[in-house]
Amino acid sequence: MTDLAGKRCIPCSGSTPPLTRPQIKALLDQVPEWEAILDHHLRRVFRFPDFQSALQFVNRIGAVAEAEAHHPSISFTWGRVEVEIWTHKIDGLSEADFVLAAKIDALPRG
Repeated sequence: MTDLAGKRCIPCSGSTPPLTRPQIKALLDQVPEWEAILDHHLRRVFRFPDFQSALQFVNRIGAVAEAEAHHPSISFTWGRVEVEIWTHKIDGLSEADFVLAAKIDALPRG
């Protein structure tokens, strides 16, 4: 588990600026399987052997999202879950996005 996974998603205010490219790079090093798309949102695709496993993982993500009050965009199909995270209030990335990504990475997949 990264240090990020031990943190809480702290809501930012609308006046909080989105993270800069150097800040994003430093945090991305802690969640290396995620990619930062246009320095605006995080994206990761998870693969599973079947539909049921993918659905169970989506439900685990949902539970973490509710607990953290930070909700990602999730799409899934047979054997595949795609997650995108960004802070809507600032239309960009905040530390909370990386915290949620790290918490998702720590979830069991089996």
